[in-house]
Amino acid sequence: MSDDPTPGAAPPPAGPAARRLLQAVIVVALLVAAWGIVSRVLARASLAAETAAVSVPAVTTAHPVAVAEGESLVLPGSVQPYFEAPIYARTSGYLKVWHTDIGTHVTKGQVLAEIDAPELDQQYAQAQADVSTAEANYRLARITDERWQGLLATESVSKQDADQRAGDAAAKQAALQSATANLARLRELESFKQVRAPFDGVVTMRNTDIGALINAGQSAGGALFRVSDTHRLRIYVAVPEPYAAAMVAGLPAELAFAEHPGRHFPAKVVYTAHALDPAMRTLQVELQVDNAGGELLPGAYAEVHFQVAAGAVAPRVPVNALIFRSGGLMVATVGADHRVSLRKIVAGRDFGTEIEVRSGLGPGDEVVVNPPDSLIDGVEVRVVPPPAAPGGR
Repeated sequence: MSDDPTPGAAPPPAGPAARRLLQAVIVVALLVAAWGIVSRVLARASLAAETAAVSVPAVTTAHPVAVAEGESLVLPGSVQPYFEAPIYARTSGYLKVWHTDIGTHVTKGQVLAEIDAPELDQQYAQAQADVSTAEANYRLARITDERWQGLLATESVSKQDADQRAGDAAAKQAALQSATANLARLRELESFKQVRAPFDGVVTMRNTDIGALINAGQSAGGALFRVSDTHRLRIYVAVPEPYAAAMVAGLPAELAFAEHPGRHFPAKVVYTAHALDPAMRTLQVELQVDNAGGELLPGAYAEVHFQVAAGAVAPRVPVNALIFRSGGLMVATVGADHRVSLRKIVAGRDFGTEIEVRSGLGPGDEVVVNPPDSLIDGVEVRVVPPPAAPGGR
């Protein structure tokens, strides 16, 4: 007999191993199908969650800071002498000699220069002669009046003639007084040929030289010298309006100068204008500092450091938290429900990187920093930590 199967005959029945293999294949197929379905469902859920998360704006927040201690206020100051006067000539002529140059310390009444005034000398000599003539005329008129009054007593002359002599004597007396006054005026002008210092100080400018034509009176650029009293100095500061109330007489301050690095000179407020400049909205304040050693120079630029006492405690927020809308100045706060609330605020003093909030905000509020322009009231946001500074700082 042949062992080959008969054509068209049925295959032998499968054994247990074949059935187990078939079952394993089916289970694997079902697992693959289930994994595919589950992964797609998870991917869709993850995509939906990511889409929802991306649709919620991410913001960083900061808490307002309340500062109770006093603050340091630094303002520019202009240093001026305690006294300063331009010295003009009161007599016309030519400069004969000058005795003091710039930087010379002078005392009150010291001669700074001398003026040669020949015309004035001649006028003074003429005035002296006029006084002598007036004196002679008055003496004669007075003697004549006395004689006529004696003759009138004996009725030797008429009363009219005696009155004429009395009037002439009175007129001659008035002429003498006029000539004497003119002589005194010219004598004063003669004294002005010597230009003197009005007070103790330093000559800070000499604007003339020997032989220069001198015109009496005040004119632009016509000052011969400038004298400054620098034993004390005045410092003028323009204080902004928010700090005007703190500027009172006796308030201490410290001065810093570029030519004296690391040093501070004590000063104090002496006067205030008690009125704001309507153009700048600033208060002019005068401080004074002792300069007996002459270390400080008038005309210098000074940094004036005030220590201003703290007033009512007001929270401060970063300036990049402000929102400028048509309704006014606002900030965005985030509540416990992670929703934005736009609040209108009243700003106070500006400290550069921070600004004081007078009303509309509390110290416990969370304020959005760098709010986007699209931020609206009631929108949901995600609060994220601020980015780390470069270098891990």
